[in-house]
Amino acid sequence: MPRIQGHPVPALFPDSGPISVMIFGEAPGPRGADQSGIPFWGDGAGITVYRALAATGRAKVPEAAWADWDGARFKALGLTPRLDGTALSNAYPACPTKDGEHFHAPSNRDLLAPANLARLSAELDRAAAGRTSPLRVIAFGKRAEWVLTRLPGAATFDLHALPHPSAQGLLQGAPNRGKGLRLEDLRTEWQIRLQALLITGHLSPGGMSEP
Repeated sequence: MPRIQGHPVPALFPDSGPISVMIFGEAPGPRGADQSGIPFWGDGAGITVYRALAATGRAKVPEAAWADWDGARFKALGLTPRLDGTALSNAYPACPTKDGEHFHAPSNRDLLAPANLARLSAELDRAAAGRTSPLRVIAFGKRAEWVLTRLPGAATFDLHALPHPSAQGLLQGAPNRGKGLRLEDLRTEWQIRLQALLITGHLSPGGMSEP
């Protein structure tokens, strides 16, 4: 695996048009966004995110990207996604690491740093600009959800939370921590839930969008 660069990864916004949904992950992944410089782009968990975005017409993904989902490859080939009505970011902007080799989850101190809170608020303000109703915000994982509830100065938004789409996050969020369940089935179910939020903003008790 390439050495972690640790550079801040800026939020990704559409080229034009209003935004109705903004998605926040935890932090750029070492093989994905840390290498590509684009949120979720090449992250192991990010492929499910982009599948949901593409399925709902919120992203155009180059066909060549699906063949080998890897951030360094995407950057080398100049492969980039195009968003529609959706913005992407992370609760913490850079891949956290202590040794340059391994991912280390961001701490409360990292997430609550004044500069990070100001960044999150500014991104939300940009996404919500011109809206007459609250922006729909989707957080992946408890860490992202936690910090997004601590932004009293940000634009008003409607917060929804899903388990983190990593293997660990999906298993921890499943009944019995996923015992007896196939990881691929959990990914499919998670993708369906995300698509429902992207389309309607609401989930029925069974995890499908309400009419």
